[in-house]
Amino acid sequence: MTIPSLGKEMFSADLAEQVRDRFHHVDQCPYQGKRAFFENAGGSLTLKSVVERSAELLAMPDNQGRTNVASVELSKIIAQGRADMMVLLGTTSGRVFVGETGTELLGRLIRNAILATKGTEVVGSHLEHPATYSPSRRYADLTGQLYTQVPFDTVSSVVTTDQYRSAITSATGVATIIHASPVTGMHVDVGAIAAQIRAVSPECFIIVDGIQHAAHGAIDVDEYGIDGYVVSGYKLFSRHNYGVAWVSERLATIPHDQLAGAPADVWELGTRDASAYAATSEVVRYLEWLGAQTNAELTDSTDTRARLKAAAAAIRNQEHGLVEAMLWGVGGLPGLAQLDGVSVVGPVASEHRSGMVSFEIDGTPAQIVVDELNANGVRTHARKQDYYSAGVLEPLGVESCVRASASHYNSLDEVEQLLATVNRLVN
Repeated sequence: MTIPSLGKEMFSADLAEQVRDRFHHVDQCPYQGKRAFFENAGGSLTLKSVVERSAELLAMPDNQGRTNVASVELSKIIAQGRADMMVLLGTTSGRVFVGETGTELLGRLIRNAILATKGTEVVGSHLEHPATYSPSRRYADLTGQLYTQVPFDTVSSVVTTDQYRSAITSATGVATIIHASPVTGMHVDVGAIAAQIRAVSPECFIIVDGIQHAAHGAIDVDEYGIDGYVVSGYKLFSRHNYGVAWVSERLATIPHDQLAGAPADVWELGTRDASAYAATSEVVRYLEWLGAQTNAELTDSTDTRARLKAAAAAIRNQEHGLVEAMLWGVGGLPGLAQLDGVSVVGPVASEHRSGMVSFEIDGTPAQIVVDELNANGVRTHARKQDYYSAGVLEPLGVESCVRASASHYNSLDEVEQLLATVNRLVN
């Protein structure tokens, strides 16, 4: 169908059904029963193929680097996983590797960049998650460097080149950027910010938190001019307990934690979990399929990157339609932007919004709203001014809010279910 206010084409009923059928627990929680899942920013649904492939490989007793047949095959699976990661991230150079989580990987990249830089200043923004500002602050302090968190624009709810421009100097050795906020869903122009940083401090190590963005749009690392990019498996249609990091050629070879005698560009520690690499390959195969389904010109194409970009465009259109329905209503119900007593966090109309609407109901604590939605079969989450979200919510003047985060497998019927409860609460 088409949302009139945007003219964005959403999935056909047949394609939507095919998409939903590829995920576990799409409308049923094994503990709660039937529910609509709008907690995707806390972790996406998991592809059935990821679970099946992971289980298969987790059962293997063999390790890589041996001369037996099983070891050779596992090494091929890991090599294919690395290749798929590079295509997914949109890069042809540098190194990719798997770590415990996205948060752990960001900590490793930032720590080693700060220890290696010749600069004396580290810069980030208040839009960021503690996954970046915590290691930045800690290792800047330990090395005697100045750490600065620049404010974001509270009108647009994003950080821009203007904010970074005020803090970047020729002494800035490390800078961090968050690609999209897990509190507001707003994504930023990574390439433009990185270019601004490079113009003032060409040798600065630039590290990007892509954890929230990865499931909602294309990633084009080669176009950004950065040194590190990190995603988490569980937020990208995969599973918990692994993240994926990319490092540039120059960041790859700085001194970092590694086994003595290992090649200078190796960041992997210990035996590889082949199932994590294979899980990412399954995500890439799914996105290839989706890209071909949504762009007829790619039906017979073997160009994985073209298919992935087509999938990203289709996902963005689908989620844009879902967000518009949340804001402006569906099924005869007023949307969040139309209801008296409901305040949307951030600008209602924004090109930066990616699959999420956070909102407040006057006089009702966010957790109460989340509990009421959950009781009516709608899964959301409350964000408050704690160490995860205070850096974003405090400048916006928001004590707490309800985060309704959609993904491309959600439906307009599920949006209607969410709005039915919210309408009942405010009327």
